[in-house]
Amino acid sequence: MIHVIAIITARPGMRDKIIARVQENIPAVVAEEGCIEYRPVVDLSAEAATGFGCDTLVIIEKWRDETCLKEHAAAAHMKNYAEKVKDFIQERTIRILKDI
Repeated sequence: MIHVIAIITARPGMRDKIIARVQENIPAVVAEEGCIEYRPVVDLSAEAATGFGCDTLVIIEKWRDETCLKEHAAAAHMKNYAEKVKDFIQERTIRILKDI
């Protein structure tokens, strides 16, 4: 299984716009071959000292294998999503992990 942690930091005040676009995209993503989980999350508390911050959301993903993840990255709906959010994003970090 492949695990992805996508950390998306929005430009100030733009996080809700990104979240809306992510939520629009969820049905297409979870319908993809090999998608086990695709879950956007935010800090439990804005005051959390160890949190990501109020402008950041994290997408936790699980994929059956690397091939499915590569197909996800190349999917037309992901390219469309990227175009819609590009002006709202300040920084994006993607971590791809595998089971041991």
